[in-house]
Amino acid sequence: MLTRLKHQLKLRHGQVRLALIRRFQGFDVPELQRFLQRMGEGRGRVVMVHCSWDGFTGFTGTPRDLIDVLQHWVGDGGTLLMPTLPFTGLARDWAESGQVFDVRRTPSQTGVVSEMFRRSRGVVRSVHPTHSVAAWGALAAEMIRDHQGCRTPCGQGSPYAKMLEHDGLNLLLGVDIRALTFFHAVEEMIRPWLPFDPFTRETWDLQSRDVAGQSWTTTTHLFDPNWSRRRDLRLIIPDLQARGHYHRHTLHRLEAVLLGCRDVLQTLEELARQGRTCYRDTPDHV
Repeated sequence: MLTRLKHQLKLRHGQVRLALIRRFQGFDVPELQRFLQRMGEGRGRVVMVHCSWDGFTGFTGTPRDLIDVLQHWVGDGGTLLMPTLPFTGLARDWAESGQVFDVRRTPSQTGVVSEMFRRSRGVVRSVHPTHSVAAWGALAAEMIRDHQGCRTPCGQGSPYAKMLEHDGLNLLLGVDIRALTFFHAVEEMIRPWLPFDPFTRETWDLQSRDVAGQSWTTTTHLFDPNWSRRRDLRLIIPDLQARGHYHRHTLHRLEAVLLGCRDVLQTLEELARQGRTCYRDTPDHV
């Protein structure tokens, strides 16, 4: 009886809190559209979105409304991307589970918005067993092509690395910079200047199925769990800010950050050449 009462009180508290937020800090679809326009011109750009629906507490719309707003922001000539990783935690744990990645059926574990996006009409998804990407727009097919053949999840030939070729943008909505999957592409590019190798020495042969049901084997290195646990991208925020590359905006309770791919690469390469990293518990961390 007491447990049930506590549950009811907690539920009621949440309902009251949500009602107050929406009354005094709420925003609707047109306001979100104007907010994105103030952040910068997205039309015709390649944009990768990292998003947490929890950050949209005051939004009166739905996840579908958010996706519509983002698609309108980049326009028909633009391309919208979202990571649709099939796991939470470490890629190595997923690899060792032996599960087969299925483009059609394996759900995204990177949030409800990414899962709804990958199911949306006109969206295609890359064939990759650990770091798949969903894409919509003018360059969608090009961005996801041949991802299954990459030797590392986010390196050369992956959608993440291809973003540099198209002067892509990263948009963080309701999440902080630690969600920046694009960093893994940079991590590989600055590898020669790192005092350690962020990748495993061993490789895995991982299985995937594409939309036609065809099976693929991806032979890949993965991220070393020891370094993955020490990585903290918040350490590079001051350097991005000092260079004018960290564009943070707020809409009531929603925090958004816009980062240019080339700006992130340039900053991290400069730091790496100076012997500085974004890994904690190392002698040369930022």
